[in-house]
Amino acid sequence: MKKIGNLNVEDIRNDFPILKQKINGKDLVYFDNAATTQKPNVVIDTISQYYNSYNANIHRGIHTLAEKATAEYELTRNSVKNLLNAPTLEQIIFTRGVTESINLVARSYGGANLKPNDEVIISTLEHHSNIVPWQLICAEKGAILKIIPINDAGEIIFEEYEKLLNHRTKIVSIVHVSNALGTINPVAEIIQKAHQFGAVVMVDGAQSVSHLDVDVQALDVDFFAFSGHKLYAPTGIGILYGKKHLLEAMPPYQGGGEMIQEVTFEKTTYNELPYKFEAGTPNIADTIALRKGIEYVTAIGKQNIALYEDQLLQYCTSKLSDFQDITLVGTAKHKISVCSFSLAGVHPQDIGMILDSEGIAIRTGHHCTQPLMQRLGLVGTARASFSFYNTLDEIDKMCVAMKKVIKMTK
Repeated sequence: MKKIGNLNVEDIRNDFPILKQKINGKDLVYFDNAATTQKPNVVIDTISQYYNSYNANIHRGIHTLAEKATAEYELTRNSVKNLLNAPTLEQIIFTRGVTESINLVARSYGGANLKPNDEVIISTLEHHSNIVPWQLICAEKGAILKIIPINDAGEIIFEEYEKLLNHRTKIVSIVHVSNALGTINPVAEIIQKAHQFGAVVMVDGAQSVSHLDVDVQALDVDFFAFSGHKLYAPTGIGILYGKKHLLEAMPPYQGGGEMIQEVTFEKTTYNELPYKFEAGTPNIADTIALRKGIEYVTAIGKQNIALYEDQLLQYCTSKLSDFQDITLVGTAKHKISVCSFSLAGVHPQDIGMILDSEGIAIRTGHHCTQPLMQRLGLVGTARASFSFYNTLDEIDKMCVAMKKVIKMTK
C-alpha cells in the first residue's frame, strides 16, 4: 500500500511541504481534499519564480518580461487542452474557478437563450454553485428549474431524469462527481439523453479532474468546468471549456480590457475566442502554476491515482463500518475517494473539532449542498476525502480518534 504504480507514496509526500507540520502537537493528517488539495513544491516554486523573475502583464507588452509571461501563460492553455482532449485552444477559457464558469454560462448562454416556460434541469446532488446561478437566471427569464431526484444511496434516479426531459428542456447542468458523497454520475448517458431533446449540457467537473480521465470530445459535452485548486494547483484559477459554435454565439460575460478588438464611444467590437471572455488583467502567476499541477498529476497517472485512492476508500469504509454508532452516508456503486459519515447523537461539528485536536483535518457541515442534506434528513455530515498522498496509517489514526470522539460525546 506504499506504492502508486511504480511510485512510492512517501516520496510523493515529500513533495508536499505542508504535510510535514504538526497540528496540536500531532502529525498533520489532511483528509479535506474535496475542499482543496495541497500543493507540491513545483507549484509553489513556480509562483515564486514568476514574481521573482518575469512578473509582467501579458498579451500587451513587447518587452522581454511581458513576452515570457505571455508565453508561459498560454502554455497552460495548451496543457488544459491536452488534459481535456479539447479540439482547439480557443475553447479553453480561463476563469476564477467552477463557480465563475457556471455563472458565465448561466448569464451568457442562459441569458441569451432562455425564454419564459423553458426548462433547466439540475440534480439533488448539486453544489450551491450549480444551483443558485440557475435560480437567478430562471427567475429573470421566467424559466422553470427542475430537479433530478436521488435514491438513498446517493445516486440519481436515471428513469426520473428521462421523465423530466421534453421539448422545453434547454439546459441540463449536472455535477460529474458529488463533493458531498463522492458519487460519480453517468454523465455520458445524461448528455446523450439531453441532446436527443436539443438541450445543451453543462458539467461541473470540480471533483472529477483530479481523479478521473476526462475527454470532452468523447463525452460530447457542451460546457465543462473545473478549478485549479482541486488539482494540486493554486486557488483563483479555473477553466471553462465550451463547444466553439456555442462560445462564438454567446455575448461577453464582462467588459473591459483584453476582451475587445476596438472601442469607440459609439461602438465596441469584441475580441475573438478565448479572449472575448477574459476581461482585465488575469491571474497570471496562478494560471502558469496550474500547468505544473496538471503535469504533476499526469506524471503519476490518473489510472494509478484512481486505483490507489479506491484502496484508501475501501479501507476507510470497512474500518468505519465496524463502528456500531457510525452510519456511512453515500453508498453509490460508483464513487471516488470521499467517505461521508454521521455519528448517532453527535453534531458533525463536534466530530471535526475533536479530530482537529488530534491533528486530523476533515470537513464537517452541509458541504455547500443544503438541498442534498435535506433530502437525506441530515444537518450535515463528517467527510473524509482522500488524495494519493494519504496513507492507510492515517486512516487508522482517524479511527482511533473516532473512538475518542465516541468516548467524549456519549
